[in-house]
This record gives sequence, structure tokens and C-alpha cells, in this order.
Amino acid sequence: MKTSPERQRLMQAPINRRSFLGMLAAGAAVIGVPSLLSACGDSGAATGPANPGGVATTTSHLPSFIPIDYVEPDFPSVNGSTPGFTSIPTELKQSVAAPPGKGSTFTAMTPLWGTPPPTSGNQYYAAVNALLGSTLNFQIADGNDYGTVLATALAAPKDLPDWVSVPSWNMPPRFGSEIVPNVFQDLTPYIAGDKVKKWPNLANIPTSAWSYSSFDGKVYGLPFPTGVINDSIFYRDDILTGLGITPDVKNAQDLLDLMVEVTDPSKGQYGAHDMWVTSTIIHSVVPKWTVDDAGKLVHRMETPEYRAALEWNAAVFASGAVHPDVDSAWGKQLFWDGNVLIINDGIGSWHENLGTMLGTNPTWSQKPLEPFGADGKDPVYYKNSPVSIFSFLKKSDDEAKITELLDIANVLAAPFGTTEFDLISNGVEGVHFTRGDDGLPVRTDLAATEIQPTYMFLVDGPEVNARVQYPGFVEASSTFAQKAAGFAVAPLFWGVQISEPDQYASLSTPFDDLEKDISRGRKSLKDLDAAVATWKSAGGEELRKFYQEILDAS
Repeated sequence: MKTSPERQRLMQAPINRRSFLGMLAAGAAVIGVPSLLSACGDSGAATGPANPGGVATTTSHLPSFIPIDYVEPDFPSVNGSTPGFTSIPTELKQSVAAPPGKGSTFTAMTPLWGTPPPTSGNQYYAAVNALLGSTLNFQIADGNDYGTVLATALAAPKDLPDWVSVPSWNMPPRFGSEIVPNVFQDLTPYIAGDKVKKWPNLANIPTSAWSYSSFDGKVYGLPFPTGVINDSIFYRDDILTGLGITPDVKNAQDLLDLMVEVTDPSKGQYGAHDMWVTSTIIHSVVPKWTVDDAGKLVHRMETPEYRAALEWNAAVFASGAVHPDVDSAWGKQLFWDGNVLIINDGIGSWHENLGTMLGTNPTWSQKPLEPFGADGKDPVYYKNSPVSIFSFLKKSDDEAKITELLDIANVLAAPFGTTEFDLISNGVEGVHFTRGDDGLPVRTDLAATEIQPTYMFLVDGPEVNARVQYPGFVEASSTFAQKAAGFAVAPLFWGVQISEPDQYASLSTPFDDLEKDISRGRKSLKDLDAAVATWKSAGGEELRKFYQEILDAS
């Protein structure tokens, strides 16, 4: 939802969704997994032959990376962490000299976790469309039902909008192998290599994002880049401070002890929600595949780390520290209300929660626990996928149309410190915001009505952290991100799209329920052994061979 799928936004739009990036775990037949780019050869061929799973054997189809820095960050990127800015620049740069559009009108389909803004008389839309030189008419769908809406739209490709946003967790089966090449525009001839120089803001998007937006050795997607670290463990700093507790968590037992300590059922106060994601983080559970000492591919369910994570999460439930409504109540709401004091959530929830809660509770505060491993040693954080949401252009023989849409995308991808970024983020000064004595934008009531995340779901520049409206937030969150990124490791197959054969699409689905059952004490680790055996015989071994072929070809 970048660490959050929203970038720096003045407005605190009511995006009611459950951990935007946390939903990346929702299954799809197209699995975005770790990059082989560093291992693959870079031949002179335009795209090269595809490996099994649609993984290219070359990188020359990817756009050149030409970074732009309009503003020097106060907290530079370290090991891929999101750069932080503690102030809004007073002098903005214009990255595109003039509106590039040709006066055309295009349709765009995007999700929204909130109330759709009005289209008639919307001064925000009018201002951004004037900036673009063409009009984008949005077809906005409820983000919670977007997968269904998207599937319906893809079933009638001739009627698709010109521009379609596709969250990674909403990709349907056969998306990469059949839908993408038959429905959407191959952008490779336009932006491969130095051709992207025509669009400097697109060239400013990191290579890993373009790699993850590629299918079968061709670039189809326009990316919404995300940060390296997705999830963290947060605690209600304001409440723990009131209890006289300063967390000093060095290992898994420390965390369990803390959750038990702060649990008081008589007050409706519990230490934890379901801590499964936390358990996978601190136990360094690989996202999908790893390689053992003998060079054999091992699935996450077969690893000792996965087993240990289940065992620890079961201990959390058995301790009584988990809120009794864990399976019926929204964890974020329980955290907001102080009924749960420790929770795992996306990094982006930090600023979102501040925007939601500070208006009614000025002392509301959350903080992340310092990075730690379950055994007290350094943790291993597996890198987040480099893109959370893609957009695609409907296939067309009209090259002028595709070029115009890329011209528009170049404006929408303008980085922090530009007039374009400022308008798309904040709206029109004097209409959607005014500036306070400190120079910071202050929203008007109209902004809450007219401005919602729409353009950003089509394409976005590199993520930044410039949420300066919350005193101390940029420093605290950027410092944490720098530290956590120091433990970030790219998992196997990171940063490329792999299209699994259909018969394996739901092979791991039973483990979703098994994880819950073991955690809640309804099943045991013996059931895990049986499930792994079933997984192997039902296709797991064939799936292993499938990935081994990809690994061998890299």
C-alpha cells in the first residue's frame, strides 16, 4: 500500500484495507519470486529465448536505469532502504517542459480502498489532466472486490479500458502465460535499453522494478515500485510507556514474555494478534524456495525455519496473549483501539495509522521493535517484491497512441521535488491545500472529497519517505528502514515473474489453513509432516523439477 502502496501524500485518504502489502501473500498462478538477473548472461539478443516459467535468459529487454536526484535526502538509501526527507523543498523542479498529451481521452481502471471522488467538476482531475495534456477518465472499483472486477474485465478484452491497474495479488491464473501477451501491449520496442531515455522519469525507475514487470523476456507492465522491507513488528508506544515498559526484545522468548506481560483480559487488553508473519520474519523463513548445502531446491514448508516458526506461534496462542477475537476482528482496528498492543503490519501502516488516529488521540504513538532473530542473533529479512502493483496498456496497433500513453506515464512517474509530483500528491494550492507558517501544505475540506489515490496506481516513481506532517516520523522510520535493510537478503528467484503451470496453482493452498490450525492448537507438527508428504506426491516434486530447470538455465 511502497512500504505502503501509497507514496508521500499530503492527504490522508481513508484507505480501509488490511495491510496493503500484506495482501501480497494472497495466491496467484503467477508467482513473483527472486531475481536471476545477476546470474543470467547479457547477450546482445533483444529478448533471448525464454526459460520454463517465462523467465528470460537475457537482460537487454530492460530499460536503462538513469537515476534523477532533484533533492538530496536527509536520510539516504542504505542497502535499498527508502530515502527520507525531513522537509518539503521550497523550489520545485519541472521535470516535463510542457504537457505531452495530444488532447486525447483515455480510460483507466484502478482499485480504490475508499470513497470514489466525484468526476463531474473535480478540480483535481481537471488540474492533473491539464498537466498531462490529455484526459484520463477513471473507472474505479472497490479494492476489496477488485480481483473479481478484474477477472470480469479480462473476460472481455475488446472492451477493456486503455490502461488497467493490476495488483500483484489479483493476478488470475495463466495471467503471465496467456493473458498478458494476448491482451496487453509489449512495451519492449519502446523502452528497452537506452530507448527509455525519451522518458527520463521512467528511466529513473530501478531495474528490479522493470524486471518484475517483465513476462517471457518482454516488458509489459508499468511499475509501482515498493521498498525493500515490507513488514515489521509494531507496538503501542503510548500505552506501553504509560505502563512503565520500555521494550528490550532480543529474541523470540523476550517477545513472548512481553506479550504475556502486557496482557490484561480484565481491561480487554491483549499482547498480540496472530503473530504468524512476525514468526516467519524472526525465524527467517524463506518466501518460497531455497537451496540446501547439497545444492537441492527446498521449499519453505520443508525447512526447519518454517517448522520453528509454527512451533513458536503456537506457543504465543497457548500463552493466552492473543486477543480472543483474532479470527473475527480486524487486527488493525484492535491495535487502534488499544485492545492489541503488539502487531505485525506493513511498514506503510505506520504513517497511515498516525493519519487516522492523531486527529482524535494526539498522544497516539506506535514504534517498531528493533530487528532481531529468534535465537538472539542477527535476523535475515527477505527482500520484498520490487513492485506491488502494475499497470498495463491495452494492446494496440496505433503506435502514436502507445507513445502518447508513455508520455503521460512519464509525467505520472515524476519524482519527489518536482511540480508534477507536488500536484499529483497535493492537488492545487489555494484549492486543495494552503501552506502553514512552517511552509507545509494544509489540506482543505475539498481535498478530502476530490483527491484519492488514482493516478499513482498507474505508474509511480521510486518510493520516498517525506511525511513531514508527523513530527519525528521521517527520522524514526528512515532510521529503522536503514537498519532493517542492512539485514535484507534477496531470496532465490527474486525480482522476476515466473508463470507456474496451472496444475500447481493451488498446490500450497492447504498450508494456509494448516498454519492457522497448528498455531491455534487444533493440529500438531505431525500434521505438518503428513501435509508435506502429500504436497510432494501431489505435484511438489514435479514443481521442484520445474524450478530446478529455471535455476539451471540462469
